[in-house]
Amino acid sequence: MLRTVLRSGGALLKNTQLTNQRLQLAPAQQRWASSLPMNTVVLFVPQQEAWVVERMGRFHRILEPGLNFLIPILDRVRYVQSLKEIVIDVPEQSAVSLDNVTLQIDGVLYLRILDPLKASYGVEDPEYAVTQLAQTTMRSELGKLTLDKVFRERESLNHNIVNSINQAGEDWGIKCLRYEIKDIHVPPRVKESMQMQVEAERRKRATVLESEGQREAAINVAEGCKQSQILASEGEKAEQINQAAGEAQAILAKAEAKSRAIKLLSEALAEQNGGAAASLSVAEQYVAAFSNLAKESNTLLLPANTSDITGMVTQAMSIYSTLAKPSGRLQALSSGTSEKQSEAPPPPSMSSQ
Repeated sequence: MLRTVLRSGGALLKNTQLTNQRLQLAPAQQRWASSLPMNTVVLFVPQQEAWVVERMGRFHRILEPGLNFLIPILDRVRYVQSLKEIVIDVPEQSAVSLDNVTLQIDGVLYLRILDPLKASYGVEDPEYAVTQLAQTTMRSELGKLTLDKVFRERESLNHNIVNSINQAGEDWGIKCLRYEIKDIHVPPRVKESMQMQVEAERRKRATVLESEGQREAAINVAEGCKQSQILASEGEKAEQINQAAGEAQAILAKAEAKSRAIKLLSEALAEQNGGAAASLSVAEQYVAAFSNLAKESNTLLLPANTSDITGMVTQAMSIYSTLAKPSGRLQALSSGTSEKQSEAPPPPSMSSQ
């Protein structure tokens, strides 16, 4: 039994050496061959790895993590696939935008193997295929955008690249989780023009903001002047109203006082010796008025007999009595008219036939 195991081990070692020589002749598989384990009958598969086993050159099964047994010589581990998330650095490449600007762009690709069988037999080198697909998709997507949109729509650009990779990676058993653009390099002249454009835009915004501030200030000043004029006019209006009301009240008070004075004067004249008192008052007013002549004006109107004060008083009293007689006649006429109306017979009434 021991001899049989030793012979099978020696044959397996020779077969492995021959396989390594063949793999060295194929550069595309050198990366996979460097991590292929030997068939030692008893194999321990690490977690998050899938070992693809071939039996006599055909696919046999995929070893699960843990303890596994293989038949010497007949079985061999052909591929080792990692089920962890893989990070691939996409090299820098040149692309032309929609407005004919040449850009240098690179990125990072995050993917995971979901089906080890398709990843082993569906494509020769999965990582290389995905990297090339990411580069070509990046060129095609950049050709659809202008330079300004490339910087603004990086998220949508990454999303479109991920969708394109996932559509092609369904047959490879690979899923692209996300793609991130690292750096975007533009030509120096284009960069200078972009900086000048940014400076012009900033100056434009500053000018617009300054003009808006001046406009707001002018509006505020005009609004303040308007409010002040409105308040001033309302104040003048209230002042005029109050002044008119005061003057009206003063006129009413003067009229009431004058009416009371006339009433008291008429009552006083009706009493005994009222005429003598009125004559005395007229004489005093005449003397006072005569004493104020030539004080305020150069024009003088003098009576013919200035020395005869008694004649002047007599003349004033005659004028007063002359003015008083018509009022008495009017009262007598009004009373006589009322008596005649009361004595007149009533008009005849019309009888109906």
